[in-house]
Amino acid sequence: MIRTLMVDAEGQILAGGEELLARWRELPDSRLWIDLQGESMDRERDMLEAFDCHPMAIDDAHRERHPPKIEEFEGHTLILYRGISSFGADLNYRPQQVALFLGERFLLTLHPGRAQSIDRLLAPEGATLLQQSPEHVALKIMYHSAGYYLDSLLEFENTLSDLEDALLVNGSDVLMRQVIGYRSLLVKMRRVFNYHLGITQELTAYDYSHLPRHVSETLHAINDVHERFERLLTLTQMYYDICGDLVDGHISLSSHQLNITMRILTVITAVFVPLTFIAGIYGMNFVHMPELAHPYGYFAVLGLMLGIGTGLIWLFRRKGWF
Repeated sequence: MIRTLMVDAEGQILAGGEELLARWRELPDSRLWIDLQGESMDRERDMLEAFDCHPMAIDDAHRERHPPKIEEFEGHTLILYRGISSFGADLNYRPQQVALFLGERFLLTLHPGRAQSIDRLLAPEGATLLQQSPEHVALKIMYHSAGYYLDSLLEFENTLSDLEDALLVNGSDVLMRQVIGYRSLLVKMRRVFNYHLGITQELTAYDYSHLPRHVSETLHAINDVHERFERLLTLTQMYYDICGDLVDGHISLSSHQLNITMRILTVITAVFVPLTFIAGIYGMNFVHMPELAHPYGYFAVLGLMLGIGTGLIWLFRRKGWF
């Protein structure tokens, strides 16, 4: 699907398809945004070559699982962005690569599936931004996409809080596996956000011809995107640390409960060791054992065993072992 948005020098907004490309070429002061969703690689390549995009940039845009980056060429700037096609409160998200080819008068966006941030901008807001410059549209796409990430992460905070309460009340291996699964997802998200933060750091540190820092409005838009990705990275790291603390806390609690159980078993063993020793001595079948012939020997040994057991229990209770 090819969607096109064009703004001419008088500010007239035209929305349509590929047919607007010829009119854009006829009007030197017009600006064009072409969005290619789910098009074949050959169709995308033909469109990009029509705008004199560099072959290396086209290859990077078509490479699967390419890390996000920004690279400047002679006639355009390439931004590879990791967008999302869906995102849930339990961190179940499906990423998709979005390639943005940014020129002085045009913006080309390529993505395999539906992109919420692009759909949102293909409305009056996108036309207003395109009237300013194509870079404002590209930056706003990243800004809105980061907002979807942010909304889902804030929803996940409630899920994580409920999970923390459940672990404190009744920790189980099922909940523990869930926490470890969240931690693994957060590691992947942190890596993506770190790439995106690197893009905005480059934009704020270096001059790109199609993203001029000397224009105050462009610099302000860059800073807005940078702050969002910085917050996303901070939140992801915080949630990752919380999950780590939950894992460590569950392990510590399990170890403490195991220590209590082992201490009780140790007390029982310590009580019965001397009693077993005495029973073992008088269980030997020797002929000359004077205590066996004593009329009160049985009761004396029972009393001794009872005294030893009671004394040890009193001692252990006094030390607070159980």
